[in-house]
Amino acid sequence: MNVFYVISNEQKDPGAETAGFIHTYLEERGRRCFLRRHCADDASGRYRYTDAGQVPQETECVLALGGDGTLLRAARDLVERSLPLLGVNMGTLGYLAEIERKNLPEALDALIEDRFSIEERMMLKGAAWHQNRQLMSDVALNDIVITRRGRMRVVDFNIYVDGVFLYSYAADGIIVSTPTGSTGYSLSAGGPIVAPASSMILLTAIAPHTMNSRPIVLPDNVEVVVEIGFGHDAALDGAEATFDGDTSVRLNSGDRIIISQAAQKTKLIKTKNTSFLELLREKMNK
Repeated sequence: MNVFYVISNEQKDPGAETAGFIHTYLEERGRRCFLRRHCADDASGRYRYTDAGQVPQETECVLALGGDGTLLRAARDLVERSLPLLGVNMGTLGYLAEIERKNLPEALDALIEDRFSIEERMMLKGAAWHQNRQLMSDVALNDIVITRRGRMRVVDFNIYVDGVFLYSYAADGIIVSTPTGSTGYSLSAGGPIVAPASSMILLTAIAPHTMNSRPIVLPDNVEVVVEIGFGHDAALDGAEATFDGDTSVRLNSGDRIIISQAAQKTKLIKTKNTSFLELLREKMNK
């Protein structure tokens, strides 16, 4: 690889110290490296953190410095560019951002010398609807989470898969996740851990008010509809759907969100031969 673009989380890389190190390291070795220019939040909603229009067309690799959250935002902002991403963990626990700051020179050398592999990860697309009007649509690499909004109460959900009614239940929320997201919020809610390179859709309830609720694993080609039930006062209560813990939309009784596999995939660079099971053991023991 010869042309790189660096996205740095200012809170975890104050003064862009690590970004500057990467820039100098690559440029001294005859490569080109661009740093993301700081810009105000995009009021139009076109991007969350990085304006894809500022990324040079010749870019071959994007380095995301911060943590899993930074990498998630970069993946969604650049989803139409289909650029390989490498995450550098500058926080605590990081499943996606697997490179640590101390291992940067070794990782950069691997990129320069083309000693890496690229792993494709499935994404979800979701569209929120109020009657026949679409409220919003977005994509997610980790998960789409529908939770209660407002008062401390449960939400009634109706779940449909490919137009067939699956079940109804009352809970604090429901997590619809990818295999990549199985080690995130879904895991803390009791969901299964799934190898991230696989392709499937996971349904995990959050604090369900039932004795027999279990996580469900579905094939990747189904359409999941989550409908907000009519068990509460719509004028006072409601729900909220959040994409990768970032963008969100408010939902009320009768509203629904339609979720399926996105056409786009996220490409993650692997510079180490560490298997998923080895990485899982390492992260779980922290």
